[in-house]
Amino acid sequence: MHGNAFQFGANHGGIHFHVAEEPAAGAGGRPDQVPPLTFRFVNRVEDLSALEEWCAGVAGAGSYVGIGVLSGLPGVGKTSTACRSAERVRGLFPDGQLFVDFRELRERTGGDVSEAVAEGLRALGVDDVHIPAALAERTKDFRSRTAGRRLLVLLDDVTQPAQVRPLIPKGAGSVVLVTSNATLDELELDGARLMPLAPVDTERGLHMLAEWCGEKAVAAEPDAAGRLVGLCGGLPVALRVAALRLRRTRGAAPLGALAGELADEARRLPGLALRGERSVSAVFEVAYRDLPPDTARLYRLLGWLPGPAFDAGTVAAAAALEPAAAGELLAELESVSLLERLDDGRYRCHDLVRLHARERADAEEPADGRRALVERVTRHCLVLTALADRAVRKDRLRIHELPGGGLPDPFAADGGPRPLAWLEAERATLLAVLREAARYGLHEQVWQLAEAFTVLFLHRRHLADWRESLELGAAAAAEAGLPAAEARLRSLLSRPLMDLGRHEEARAALERAVACADVAGHTVLSASVQEFYGRYWDRFDPSRAVRAYRRSLELNLAGNEPRGAAIAAYFLGCAQDAGGDPRTALETLRGAHEAFLALAEPDRRMAARVAVARGLAHDHAGEAGEAVRELGEAVLVLREVGAAHYEAQALVELARLTERTGGDGETVRAYVARACEIHEAGGSPSAGELREWLGRLG
Repeated sequence: MHGNAFQFGANHGGIHFHVAEEPAAGAGGRPDQVPPLTFRFVNRVEDLSALEEWCAGVAGAGSYVGIGVLSGLPGVGKTSTACRSAERVRGLFPDGQLFVDFRELRERTGGDVSEAVAEGLRALGVDDVHIPAALAERTKDFRSRTAGRRLLVLLDDVTQPAQVRPLIPKGAGSVVLVTSNATLDELELDGARLMPLAPVDTERGLHMLAEWCGEKAVAAEPDAAGRLVGLCGGLPVALRVAALRLRRTRGAAPLGALAGELADEARRLPGLALRGERSVSAVFEVAYRDLPPDTARLYRLLGWLPGPAFDAGTVAAAAALEPAAAGELLAELESVSLLERLDDGRYRCHDLVRLHARERADAEEPADGRRALVERVTRHCLVLTALADRAVRKDRLRIHELPGGGLPDPFAADGGPRPLAWLEAERATLLAVLREAARYGLHEQVWQLAEAFTVLFLHRRHLADWRESLELGAAAAAEAGLPAAEARLRSLLSRPLMDLGRHEEARAALERAVACADVAGHTVLSASVQEFYGRYWDRFDPSRAVRAYRRSLELNLAGNEPRGAAIAAYFLGCAQDAGGDPRTALETLRGAHEAFLALAEPDRRMAARVAVARGLAHDHAGEAGEAVRELGEAVLVLREVGAAHYEAQALVELARLTERTGGDGETVRAYVARACEIHEAGGSPSAGELREWLGRLG
């Protein structure tokens, strides 16, 4: 029984009453519950300064209670930052600091908010016997007992705004500091200040590593140290585990050895553990176990999703969900910091989060689930890429038909994405999808996606990516036994190989393409292959190039392919000029220029390329003024249509001509600088030569 106690014994003149007096509000000592830091806290200088300034402003104003929410993905250092901040601002809160660990509370009581308020009351000196039973009464009591006090209340690992509100003290000038994986943006209605914490950058990560495993170790292997910070993804918890592992490692180059081990994705999470304990993985596991079932399933599947970033449509295809449902689940994952939404509306997982999600998918999803997911995603990406390809140019030669898929054409809609911009944004993801699809033997989808994807590289010269995508596609076409597809892809492959200076490989690819085209018996395809073959011989034997282009022109005319014929005429004119006959070349190129502009869908891009060739032919014919005019007009068109690689070629020729004829030096420099910028962006080896040219120009 609680309350007043009566003791009866022999009554010799009176009854003795023993009354337990209820402590007055504010009784008890000054609480100081925030846990101590057990290691030296480094970095977060800007975050700590901002927190300290904010706390000082709240305490100094003395007219309201401040609420601050530190949010971020698991392991980013929210609790350590909050504890360090609490230590730094201790003097601002003379009535003490309260601390509630909601993670511990969830494990012990299921996260009972009422118990959290009870803990606060106990810290303020209230005995259990006087703590009310109901949450509403406890909340009122907490407010009464904090009135007139200036306190800091640190609530760690909160998951819901409702856990915060009952623990807001009444004392003006007090601060509630909340840490959470979730953004808890609903608390903005209560005046909360949201303070997201990002992973640390390389410089700060190196500082942490040096602090925890020694400056000498980092100085001895600076490159390996930088790789290690990158592999830890800027997460302090991962860096700390790595540092502790390094301190226990003997032998030469320990940072290099650990970085080499963690570079293997399959070994990274197990490698970020101590004595078999999955230290970093356990941090994500706590957040994962709090997810609702549908959200947890999507989280797992994101671990299997190819590519560094993805949109809601791709995720919907991966999980076999409607886009709206996928969007809601993605928003839930974003709200608990297991996912980051990028400025362009796509999403990205932190590398270590992605590996944890993959680990859970491998353990909990069906054995054939990953292959099925890759097949769904590849089909989805193929349809969108094919639509983007056709949006750029409908009459380009293609071996495959537009695949079905039931998707509306986003590039045809008002306000829809620009196809080349979309392909550029999705480039890394599409390449990753190609790799995964090839790994699972999805040959038909791989070669079709590689063929459609090449439209990007015809406009934006990412040579290494272009080469890889076409190699994957050609191998898939060969495995599928489709000579026409293989011929198309191997002839296209010669383009990046030539630009990368891999001429023998380009020739081998073209010889295989010629053989496959002959087997396929496809007239227009054979014409295209001959065109590519001519472009190879342009480098080594102009007379053979002319023969190949003439053959391509004949086959295109026989196949009633006007665009192919115009392309063949263009390259024939270039070869004639290179062979020392600029007058014949100018006539051939005039016909090609007219043919491109006379197509049902005029091709201004190719017409501008013809204009570049005409400019060179004019120069070779001794007509420098006409050459400058043609080249200058071509640059403007190529820039307008986004053909950066060809714009760079025209700029280089303009620069050479201007320099040779004694033109303005600043104009030459501007031409070369712009061309260098384009080649560097595309990974072209020509960038080095252009940088040297710029250096000579001063």
